[in-house]
Amino acid sequence: MAYRLLADATVGVHFLFILFVVGGSFLVRRARWLALPHLLCVLWGVYVELAGVVCPLTPLENRLSRLAGQAGYAGGFIEHYLVPVMYPENLTWQLQWVLAALVVVTNGIGYGVLLKARARRGA
Repeated sequence: MAYRLLADATVGVHFLFILFVVGGSFLVRRARWLALPHLLCVLWGVYVELAGVVCPLTPLENRLSRLAGQAGYAGGFIEHYLVPVMYPENLTWQLQWVLAALVVVTNGIGYGVLLKARARRGA
């Protein structure tokens, strides 16, 4: 039971990390101290997508699932709803480039909005 909870928690953290990478720039407006950690996470996320490396959370998720007596991500709310978003079927290198571009564009917009608002306040 404990391994199952740890596996689910790891999937949840992984999903939150992905959300932070994609849209964390919009949080920076409220908490400026997040800018550096967010930009480092974006660099990591883009690297993982383009270099084809495996995020260290993935083997941890799988190991905890196996220790819980599960095969992969079968069963449960987290596995059913979050895992397909994080690991889509038919993931090609072209789609990985699109995902990396989505991360860069989304955050470019977020930081652009932040800088524009800051410039307006300073003017």
